Amino acid sequence: MEKVVVGMSGGVDSSVCALVLKQQGYEVIGVTYDFWHDDDDPMDIYKNLSDASDAKVVADILGIEHRAVNYTKEFRKNVEDYFVEEYLHGRTPNPCVRCNPTVKWAAMIKTADEVGAKYVATGHYARVDKLTNGRYAVKNSVTAKKDQTYVLYGLSQEQLARTVMPIGEYEKDYVRKLAADAGFPVAVKPDSQEICFADDGYIEYLDSRLDKKMPEGNFVNANGDILGRHKGITHYTIGQRRGLEIAAGHRIFVTGIDTEKNEVVLGENEELFTTEVVCENPCFMSIPDLAIGDKMRVKAKIRYNHQGELGEIERLDEKRLLCRFDKPVRAATPGQSLVLYDGDYVLGGGIIIRR
Repeated sequence: MEKVVVGMSGGVDSSVCALVLKQQGYEVIGVTYDFWHDDDDPMDIYKNLSDASDAKVVADILGIEHRAVNYTKEFRKNVEDYFVEEYLHGRTPNPCVRCNPTVKWAAMIKTADEVGAKYVATGHYARVDKLTNGRYAVKNSVTAKKDQTYVLYGLSQEQLARTVMPIGEYEKDYVRKLAADAGFPVAVKPDSQEICFADDGYIEYLDSRLDKKMPEGNFVNANGDILGRHKGITHYTIGQRRGLEIAAGHRIFVTGIDTEKNEVVLGENEELFTTEVVCENPCFMSIPDLAIGDKMRVKAKIRYNHQGELGEIERLDEKRLLCRFDKPVRAATPGQSLVLYDGDYVLGGGIIIRR
Protein backbone atom coordinates (compact mmCIF):
# COMPACT_ATOMS: atom_id res chain seq x y z
CA MET A 1 0.00 0.00 0.00
CA GLU A 2 1.50 3.32 -1.10
CA LYS A 3 1.67 6.16 1.40
CA VAL A 4 0.53 9.64 0.46
CA VAL A 5 0.80 12.88 2.43
CA VAL A 6 -2.24 15.07 1.92
CA GLY A 7 -1.94 18.78 2.62
CA MET A 8 -5.15 19.36 4.55
CA SER A 9 -6.07 23.05 4.74
CA GLY A 10 -9.19 22.42 6.80
CA GLY A 11 -11.40 23.07 3.78
CA VAL A 12 -13.77 20.84 1.88
CA ASP A 13 -11.53 20.23 -1.15
CA SER A 14 -8.50 18.88 0.70
CA SER A 15 -10.78 16.89 3.01
CA VAL A 16 -12.39 15.13 0.05
CA CYS A 17 -8.95 14.66 -1.46
CA ALA A 18 -8.00 12.60 1.61
CA LEU A 19 -11.30 10.72 1.40
CA VAL A 20 -10.89 9.81 -2.28
CA LEU A 21 -7.29 8.68 -1.88
CA LYS A 22 -8.20 6.46 1.06
CA GLN A 23 -10.98 4.93 -1.02
CA GLN A 24 -8.44 4.33 -3.78
CA GLY A 25 -6.33 2.25 -1.41
CA TYR A 26 -3.62 4.68 -0.31
CA GLU A 27 -2.34 4.90 3.24
CA VAL A 28 -3.20 8.54 3.85
CA ILE A 29 -1.42 10.84 6.28
CA GLY A 30 -2.98 14.27 6.64
CA VAL A 31 -0.83 17.29 7.45
CA THR A 32 -1.83 20.89 8.17
CA TYR A 33 0.87 23.52 8.05
CA ASP A 34 0.64 26.59 10.24
CA PHE A 35 2.07 29.58 8.37
CA TRP A 36 0.91 32.32 10.73
CA HIS A 37 1.84 31.49 14.33
CA ASP A 38 5.14 30.82 16.05
CA ASP A 39 3.94 27.69 17.81
CA ASP A 40 5.88 24.45 17.28
CA ASP A 41 3.79 22.30 19.62
CA PRO A 42 1.04 20.58 17.60
CA MET A 43 -1.41 21.05 20.46
CA ASP A 44 -0.81 24.80 20.35
CA ILE A 45 -1.34 24.76 16.58
CA TYR A 46 -4.67 22.98 16.99
CA LYS A 47 -5.63 25.52 19.62
CA ASN A 48 -4.64 28.61 17.64
CA LEU A 49 -5.41 27.53 14.09
CA SER A 50 -9.03 26.60 13.49
CA ASP A 51 -8.21 25.12 10.08
CA ALA A 52 -5.92 22.59 11.75
CA SER A 53 -8.69 21.64 14.16
CA ASP A 54 -11.13 21.23 11.27
CA ALA A 55 -8.66 19.02 9.42
CA LYS A 56 -8.10 16.91 12.55
CA VAL A 57 -11.86 16.31 12.87
CA VAL A 58 -11.97 15.08 9.26
CA ALA A 59 -8.90 12.90 9.80
CA ASP A 60 -10.51 11.32 12.86
CA ILE A 61 -13.67 10.56 10.85
CA LEU A 62 -11.52 8.93 8.15
CA GLY A 63 -9.42 7.09 10.71
CA ILE A 64 -6.15 8.44 9.35
CA GLU A 65 -3.13 9.99 11.02
CA HIS A 66 -3.03 13.78 11.15
CA ARG A 67 -0.10 16.04 11.91
CA ALA A 68 0.14 19.77 12.59
CA VAL A 69 3.46 21.33 11.58
CA ASN A 70 4.72 24.88 11.95
CA TYR A 71 6.15 26.38 8.76
CA THR A 72 5.90 30.06 9.62
CA LYS A 73 9.56 30.97 9.08
CA GLU A 74 9.63 29.58 5.56
CA PHE A 75 6.30 31.17 4.66
CA ARG A 76 7.31 34.63 5.85
CA LYS A 77 10.59 34.51 3.96
CA ASN A 78 9.32 33.10 0.67
CA VAL A 79 5.82 34.55 0.48
CA GLU A 80 5.09 37.45 2.84
CA ASP A 81 8.42 39.25 2.41
CA TYR A 82 8.22 38.78 -1.35
CA PHE A 83 4.63 40.10 -1.34
CA VAL A 84 5.66 43.31 0.41
CA GLU A 85 8.72 43.88 -1.78
CA GLU A 86 6.72 43.49 -4.98
CA TYR A 87 4.21 46.16 -3.95
CA LEU A 88 7.03 48.49 -2.93
CA HIS A 89 8.38 48.17 -6.47
CA GLY A 90 5.04 48.99 -8.07
CA ARG A 91 4.16 45.43 -9.00
CA THR A 92 1.11 43.32 -8.14
CA PRO A 93 2.19 39.86 -6.94
CA ASN A 94 0.27 36.62 -6.82
CA PRO A 95 1.33 35.00 -3.53
CA CYS A 96 -0.18 31.60 -4.38
CA VAL A 97 2.05 31.27 -7.44
CA ARG A 98 5.07 31.85 -5.21
CA CYS A 99 3.85 29.77 -2.28
CA ASN A 100 3.06 26.53 -4.08
CA PRO A 101 6.55 25.47 -5.24
CA THR A 102 8.64 27.20 -2.57
CA VAL A 103 6.54 26.49 0.54
CA LYS A 104 3.57 24.14 0.20
CA TRP A 105 5.17 21.47 -1.96
CA ALA A 106 8.51 21.85 -0.24
CA ALA A 107 6.80 21.29 3.11
CA MET A 108 4.72 18.33 1.94
CA ILE A 109 7.66 16.58 0.30
CA LYS A 110 9.76 17.10 3.43
CA THR A 111 7.01 15.47 5.50
CA ALA A 112 6.61 12.69 2.91
CA ASP A 113 10.32 11.90 3.12
CA GLU A 114 10.11 11.80 6.91
CA VAL A 115 7.24 9.28 6.91
CA GLY A 116 8.38 7.26 3.89
CA ALA A 117 5.58 8.37 1.58
CA LYS A 118 6.05 8.23 -2.19
CA TYR A 119 3.38 10.81 -3.01
CA VAL A 120 1.94 14.12 -1.89
CA ALA A 121 -1.54 15.43 -2.68
CA THR A 122 -3.64 18.57 -2.47
CA GLY A 123 -7.24 19.55 -3.08
CA HIS A 124 -6.47 21.75 -6.09
CA TYR A 125 -8.82 21.66 -9.05
CA ALA A 126 -6.21 20.36 -11.48
CA ARG A 127 -4.74 17.08 -12.66
CA VAL A 128 -1.22 15.74 -13.20
CA ASP A 129 -0.22 13.54 -16.15
CA LYS A 130 3.00 12.03 -17.43
CA LEU A 131 3.27 12.95 -21.12
CA THR A 132 4.62 10.87 -23.99
CA ASN A 133 7.84 12.92 -23.93
CA GLY A 134 8.45 11.69 -20.39
CA ARG A 135 7.71 15.00 -18.70
CA TYR A 136 5.04 15.68 -16.10
CA ALA A 137 2.51 18.45 -16.62
CA VAL A 138 -0.48 19.94 -14.87
CA LYS A 139 -3.71 19.41 -16.80
CA ASN A 140 -6.87 21.49 -16.70
CA SER A 141 -9.55 20.49 -14.22
CA VAL A 142 -12.77 19.06 -15.60
CA THR A 143 -14.50 22.20 -14.34
CA ALA A 144 -13.31 25.44 -15.94
CA LYS A 145 -15.13 27.45 -13.26
CA LYS A 146 -12.84 26.19 -10.48
CA ASP A 147 -9.70 25.40 -12.49
CA GLN A 148 -6.56 26.26 -10.49
CA THR A 149 -3.82 25.35 -12.97
CA TYR A 150 -2.78 29.02 -13.23
CA VAL A 151 -1.20 29.02 -9.76
CA LEU A 152 0.62 25.72 -10.30
CA TYR A 153 2.84 26.43 -13.30
CA GLY A 154 5.93 26.88 -11.10
CA LEU A 155 5.99 23.28 -9.84
CA SER A 156 9.16 21.42 -10.79
CA GLN A 157 9.35 18.05 -12.53
CA GLU A 158 10.56 16.50 -9.28
CA GLN A 159 7.56 17.88 -7.41
CA LEU A 160 5.07 16.86 -10.11
CA ALA A 161 6.45 13.33 -10.27
CA ARG A 162 5.34 12.85 -6.67
CA THR A 163 2.00 14.66 -6.90
CA VAL A 164 -1.56 13.40 -7.22
CA MET A 165 -4.60 15.70 -7.53
CA PRO A 166 -7.83 13.68 -7.50
CA ILE A 167 -10.16 16.67 -7.07
CA GLY A 168 -9.42 17.79 -10.62
CA GLU A 169 -11.78 15.06 -11.80
CA TYR A 170 -14.83 16.51 -10.03
CA GLU A 171 -17.21 19.45 -10.06
CA LYS A 172 -17.38 21.54 -6.88
CA ASP A 173 -20.98 20.61 -6.10
CA TYR A 174 -20.06 16.93 -6.25
CA VAL A 175 -17.10 17.50 -3.93
CA ARG A 176 -19.41 19.08 -1.36
CA LYS A 177 -21.82 16.15 -1.74
CA LEU A 178 -19.03 13.65 -1.10
CA ALA A 179 -18.05 15.60 2.01
CA ALA A 180 -21.64 15.70 3.26
CA ASP A 181 -22.16 11.99 2.61
CA ALA A 182 -18.99 11.26 4.59
CA GLY A 183 -20.25 13.33 7.52
CA PHE A 184 -17.56 16.00 7.29
CA PRO A 185 -18.53 19.19 9.19
CA VAL A 186 -16.54 21.17 6.60
CA ALA A 187 -18.94 20.15 3.82
CA VAL A 188 -20.56 23.59 3.96
CA LYS A 189 -17.45 25.56 4.93
CA PRO A 190 -16.95 28.58 2.62
CA ASP A 191 -13.97 28.62 0.28
CA SER A 192 -10.94 30.48 1.61
CA GLN A 193 -10.02 33.93 0.37
CA GLU A 194 -7.21 34.38 -2.14
CA ILE A 195 -4.72 36.13 0.17
CA CYS A 196 -4.76 33.84 3.18
CA PHE A 197 -2.50 36.02 5.34
CA ALA A 198 -4.33 39.32 4.78
CA ASP A 199 -7.70 38.86 6.47
CA ASP A 200 -8.33 42.60 6.69
CA GLY A 201 -7.26 43.33 3.11
CA TYR A 202 -3.90 43.68 1.44
CA ILE A 203 -3.56 47.44 2.01
CA GLU A 204 -4.05 47.03 5.75
CA TYR A 205 -1.60 44.14 5.74
CA LEU A 206 1.03 46.17 3.89
CA ASP A 207 0.58 49.10 6.26
CA SER A 208 1.12 46.77 9.22
CA ARG A 209 4.36 45.41 7.71
CA LEU A 210 5.93 48.73 6.73
CA ASP A 211 7.99 50.76 9.20
CA LYS A 212 6.45 53.98 7.97
CA LYS A 213 3.44 55.01 5.96
CA MET A 214 3.95 55.08 2.21
CA PRO A 215 4.33 58.68 1.03
CA GLU A 216 1.61 60.34 -0.96
CA GLY A 217 2.39 61.44 -4.51
CA ASN A 218 0.88 62.72 -7.70
CA PHE A 219 -1.67 61.23 -10.01
CA VAL A 220 -0.57 62.17 -13.53
CA ASN A 221 -1.75 61.52 -17.06
CA ALA A 222 0.38 60.13 -19.90
CA ASN A 223 1.73 63.62 -20.59
CA GLY A 224 2.84 64.12 -16.99
CA ASP A 225 0.10 66.62 -16.13
CA ILE A 226 -0.82 66.48 -12.44
CA LEU A 227 -4.41 65.32 -11.85
CA GLY A 228 -4.42 65.01 -8.06
CA ARG A 229 -2.79 63.25 -5.13
CA HIS A 230 -2.56 59.53 -4.44
CA LYS A 231 -2.34 57.79 -1.04
CA GLY A 232 0.81 55.80 -1.75
CA ILE A 233 1.73 53.49 -4.63
CA THR A 234 0.91 50.32 -2.66
CA HIS A 235 -2.77 51.28 -2.85
CA TYR A 236 -2.95 50.84 -6.61
CA THR A 237 -2.71 48.26 -9.39
CA ILE A 238 -2.93 48.38 -13.17
CA GLY A 239 -6.53 48.54 -14.36
CA GLN A 240 -7.92 49.86 -11.07
CA ARG A 241 -10.87 52.26 -11.32
CA ARG A 242 -12.40 52.37 -7.85
CA GLY A 243 -10.95 54.33 -4.97
CA LEU A 244 -9.08 56.89 -7.08
CA GLU A 245 -11.13 59.84 -5.78
CA ILE A 246 -10.49 61.85 -8.93
CA ALA A 247 -13.33 63.90 -10.44
CA ALA A 248 -12.51 63.44 -14.11
CA GLY A 249 -16.08 63.52 -15.35
CA HIS A 250 -15.71 60.05 -16.87
CA ARG A 251 -14.19 56.70 -16.01
CA ILE A 252 -10.41 56.71 -15.68
CA PHE A 253 -8.08 53.88 -14.76
CA VAL A 254 -4.61 53.22 -13.38
CA THR A 255 -2.46 52.64 -16.46
CA GLY A 256 0.99 52.78 -14.89
CA ILE A 257 3.00 53.09 -11.66
CA ASP A 258 6.31 54.97 -11.61
CA THR A 259 8.13 54.10 -8.39
CA GLU A 260 11.11 56.40 -9.09
CA LYS A 261 8.87 59.47 -9.36
CA ASN A 262 6.30 58.12 -6.87
CA GLU A 263 3.59 58.75 -9.47
CA VAL A 264 0.49 56.82 -10.43
CA VAL A 265 -0.45 57.26 -14.08
CA LEU A 266 -4.14 57.52 -14.96
CA GLY A 267 -5.68 57.14 -18.38
CA GLU A 268 -8.46 55.79 -20.56
CA ASN A 269 -9.65 52.20 -20.70
CA GLU A 270 -8.28 51.88 -24.24
CA GLU A 271 -4.76 52.50 -22.93
CA LEU A 272 -4.92 49.26 -20.92
CA PHE A 273 -5.05 47.01 -23.99
CA THR A 274 -1.97 45.46 -25.57
CA THR A 275 -1.11 42.65 -27.96
CA GLU A 276 2.37 42.03 -26.52
CA VAL A 277 3.40 40.92 -23.04
CA VAL A 278 6.93 40.17 -21.83
CA CYS A 279 7.66 37.92 -18.87
CA GLU A 280 10.93 37.17 -17.10
CA ASN A 281 12.51 34.01 -15.72
CA PRO A 282 10.14 31.69 -17.59
CA CYS A 283 9.90 28.10 -16.45
CA PHE A 284 8.64 25.26 -18.61
CA MET A 285 6.57 22.27 -17.67
CA SER A 286 5.26 20.18 -20.59
CA ILE A 287 8.43 20.86 -22.62
CA PRO A 288 12.04 21.22 -21.46
CA ASP A 289 12.52 24.76 -22.81
CA LEU A 290 12.58 26.91 -25.94
CA ALA A 291 15.80 27.91 -27.65
CA ILE A 292 16.44 31.63 -28.11
CA GLY A 293 14.49 32.77 -31.16
CA ASP A 294 12.17 29.76 -31.17
CA LYS A 295 8.43 30.40 -31.43
CA MET A 296 5.35 28.38 -30.51
CA ARG A 297 1.58 28.76 -30.68
CA VAL A 298 -0.08 28.79 -27.25
CA LYS A 299 -3.07 29.90 -25.28
CA ALA A 300 -2.05 32.25 -22.47
CA LYS A 301 -3.58 33.75 -19.35
CA ILE A 302 -2.42 37.04 -17.83
CA ARG A 303 -4.23 36.63 -14.51
CA TYR A 304 -6.01 33.94 -12.51
CA ASN A 305 -9.54 34.73 -13.73
CA HIS A 306 -8.54 35.48 -17.33
CA GLN A 307 -10.20 33.14 -19.82
CA GLY A 308 -7.03 33.04 -21.89
CA GLU A 309 -6.20 34.22 -25.39
CA LEU A 310 -4.45 32.57 -28.33
CA GLY A 311 -1.08 33.85 -29.42
CA GLU A 312 2.54 33.08 -30.19
CA ILE A 313 5.46 33.01 -27.79
CA GLU A 314 9.06 33.73 -28.66
CA ARG A 315 12.14 33.14 -26.52
CA LEU A 316 13.90 36.53 -26.54
CA ASP A 317 16.93 35.58 -24.44
CA GLU A 318 17.86 33.48 -21.43
CA LYS A 319 15.70 35.54 -19.07
CA ARG A 320 12.78 36.81 -21.15
CA LEU A 321 9.85 35.49 -23.14
CA LEU A 322 7.52 37.49 -25.42
CA CYS A 323 3.89 36.61 -26.05
CA ARG A 324 2.14 38.18 -29.05
CA PHE A 325 -1.61 37.80 -28.67
CA ASP A 326 -3.98 37.39 -31.60
CA LYS A 327 -6.37 39.79 -29.89
CA PRO A 328 -5.57 42.56 -27.40
CA VAL A 329 -5.62 41.65 -23.71
CA ARG A 330 -6.58 44.11 -21.00
CA ALA A 331 -4.53 45.22 -18.00
CA ALA A 332 -1.53 42.92 -18.21
CA THR A 333 0.01 43.73 -14.84
CA PRO A 334 3.70 43.56 -13.85
CA GLY A 335 4.08 41.07 -11.01
CA GLN A 336 1.27 38.83 -12.18
CA SER A 337 1.99 35.65 -14.12
CA LEU A 338 1.79 34.91 -17.80
CA VAL A 339 0.75 31.25 -17.86
CA LEU A 340 1.00 29.29 -21.11
CA TYR A 341 -1.13 26.36 -22.22
CA ASP A 342 -0.66 23.76 -24.93
CA GLY A 343 -4.14 22.31 -25.26
CA ASP A 344 -5.27 21.13 -21.84
CA TYR A 345 -1.76 21.13 -20.41
CA VAL A 346 0.33 23.83 -18.77
CA LEU A 347 3.30 24.57 -21.02
CA GLY A 348 4.94 26.94 -18.53
CA GLY A 349 4.90 30.56 -17.46
CA GLY A 350 6.75 33.54 -16.06
CA ILE A 351 6.32 36.83 -14.23
CA ILE A 352 5.04 39.74 -16.32
CA ILE A 353 7.52 42.64 -16.44
CA ARG A 354 5.91 44.84 -19.09
CA ARG A 355 3.03 45.06 -21.50
